[in-house]
Amino acid sequence: MAGRLPGVESGVEQRTDVVVIGAGQAGLSAAAGLRRGGLEPGPGFVVLDGEDGPGGAWRHRWPTLRMRTVNGIHDVAGVRSGFDDPGADPDRPAREAVPGYFAAIERAWDLQVVRPVRVHAVRDADDVAGRDGELTVGTDAGTWTAPHLINATGTWTRPFVPSYPGAGTFRGTALHARDHTGPEAMAGKRVVVVGGGITAVQLLLEIAPYAASTIWVTRREPVWHEGPFDAGHGRAAVALVEERVRAGLPPRSVVGVTGLGLTPEVRAGIASGVLRRRPMFARITPDGVTWDDGTHEAADVLLWATGWRPATGHLAPLRLRSPGGGIRLGEPLDTTVVADPRVHLVGYGPSASTIGADRAGRAAARAVLAGLRDRAGAAA
Repeated sequence: MAGRLPGVESGVEQRTDVVVIGAGQAGLSAAAGLRRGGLEPGPGFVVLDGEDGPGGAWRHRWPTLRMRTVNGIHDVAGVRSGFDDPGADPDRPAREAVPGYFAAIERAWDLQVVRPVRVHAVRDADDVAGRDGELTVGTDAGTWTAPHLINATGTWTRPFVPSYPGAGTFRGTALHARDHTGPEAMAGKRVVVVGGGITAVQLLLEIAPYAASTIWVTRREPVWHEGPFDAGHGRAAVALVEERVRAGLPPRSVVGVTGLGLTPEVRAGIASGVLRRRPMFARITPDGVTWDDGTHEAADVLLWATGWRPATGHLAPLRLRSPGGGIRLGEPLDTTVVADPRVHLVGYGPSASTIGADRAGRAAARAVLAGLRDRAGAAA
């Protein structure tokens, strides 16, 4: 069920115990954990989501991304995805399959997600009578007040494109991978794909048969790994990102530290030359890109597969950032923001993947439930 919870009126302040912002994989895991702990939608918690329906960022993946090329979708909130079942269709579009799975999670736990809701800012509620120590969540559908917040807004709404000399002079098309609509749009064009992650590899493999030419450029040499991307790879990658977050540094993406899997498709791309990497160019020109040694390549399209940044701007009034530029979290497996323990971040840094998101969502729910019990005990 999605829409307005009973009693929710646009523009009216609502009171609840926990606000969960975002209904992607991490937000759903956290909300299911709250349900598992006995909280009810409405007075116990509310899930606010900016999308028109289930699926989070997966609703917007490019139409040709198939489940066979997705870098692992692990089960969330105890609900079987079925993506690894023998009868699962590997050619099903990810933008259909994953939202369908997220919808099943919402139904299984009766999460009653409120959508679409745009969150503007989260602030202290100390100036609201009777709300000392709580938080207010301001949205385009009213204000929610709660003592605990689980933020699960992910990164999709903040695509990152680095600055390069001459970018403003380029006469062709420059776009981020988020805005890629499919390989047909690249037919007959000279395409430069920038980025060293799995997204760049996927885009190159599907664009190459259509484009007049493709060039792959990255800042660092790609790191390839043998075998499938399994839970062991995922846990190792999460641990590497976790170290940065605990130090208060901006997180690197989990995918950025996993390396690139040598699937049969990738091996074929390497053999054909499509996945022949070149170092990063020095500048962009009106008709292409140029390297320091003077080499120039003409281009019609610059396709930036350069990742995303955490969507945490609405938390700015709480001043959560550390001197290192990131939001520091607690010890391993702890989602608590050190600067403000009322706030938990999931889908951030080490939990920005399905294997990390489910673990973080469960941890956040447990911590919040414990905080609510302590609060009730102090009030008794």
